[in-house]
Amino acid sequence: MGASSKKIISLFSGCGGLDLGFRQAGFEIIWANEYDKSIWDTYKYNHPDTELDRRDVRKIKSSEIPDSIGIIGGPPCQSWSEAGAGRGINDYRGQLFHEYIRIITDKKPLFFLAENVSGILAKRHRQAFQNILTQFEKVGYKVKSQLLNAHDFEVPQDRKRVIIIGYKEELGRDFNFPKYSNKILTLKEAIYDLRNREPRKLEGTALVNNNSLEHKAKEEIYNHEYLDGGFSSIYMSRNRVRSWDEPSFTIQAGGRHAPLHPQAKRMIFIEKDKWKFDPDSPQPYRRLSVRECARIQTFPDNFIFKYSKIADGYKMVGNAVPVKLAEILAKKISKDLQQYQKSGVCKNVYKEKYTKQLAFI
Repeated sequence: MGASSKKIISLFSGCGGLDLGFRQAGFEIIWANEYDKSIWDTYKYNHPDTELDRRDVRKIKSSEIPDSIGIIGGPPCQSWSEAGAGRGINDYRGQLFHEYIRIITDKKPLFFLAENVSGILAKRHRQAFQNILTQFEKVGYKVKSQLLNAHDFEVPQDRKRVIIIGYKEELGRDFNFPKYSNKILTLKEAIYDLRNREPRKLEGTALVNNNSLEHKAKEEIYNHEYLDGGFSSIYMSRNRVRSWDEPSFTIQAGGRHAPLHPQAKRMIFIEKDKWKFDPDSPQPYRRLSVRECARIQTFPDNFIFKYSKIADGYKMVGNAVPVKLAEILAKKISKDLQQYQKSGVCKNVYKEKYTKQLAFI
């Protein structure tokens, strides 16, 4: 299977962490869809060869989307979040999963991958989640889903997410999730080299001049700034500091809930749901910078996040699929497709649909 043959499309693309992981595994993202205008500049800057459709996915006809061998994406997860209201399929964002299913039904790719938060497995969402899996099966896919922790896949972070992968029945195989890595990466391996690079401190309303990159010195670390300001009672309800020798807490999509830098001491327990900062900490407490969060999400430093408000930087990073996790899953899918190609079955089943688009047919 040549590089030109592995053409896929991306839905609910965000800044493109999932897309980058698939690119690093040899796939080509020919078309992507993202409706949030605060993300567009970042996506286009880092994925210049991908056509970005900026419309509401509900207004995009399937016939307007290119044919491809795969569809990837993470439908909005706020409706399924354990920390949120948890309205799930009753919320319009949860219902966007049906748009994902609609497009897969119409485009009939060889495979799809969807990612969502662990809250989708909660008891109150169990029936809705099972209905989603059943709909994929009804349109001809063998579906596997599993709750994964990103730290088992070379990501220096505790991050539990549900991955759903479907293979067209004609492939004659299921997707089998790859084995866990034997090594758990830590904060030291992710960001220790940045400890002497003083980040900029910004208030939540401060504007960031990240749109003019040409003037920056080559040795400068882009996006190395952090949100300054108070800490809510919710934030102070538990320890927020992991040591250098541990993986990070989950990188969230909001700066106010970003983990604290490991330079400080672990917070002190006072009573149930109440902690405080250690006054004897040799280093001050501060939130991780946007770049440090991006490192923990396994984005390379040459992936530049463009934003005018720092909150948008944290949002893009926190909502992304860790690049390394995406790459590992993509490599397994690629291997399965190569085996399918060698079997010769695809030349008969998909010849009419994919001859013009895909070199391996």
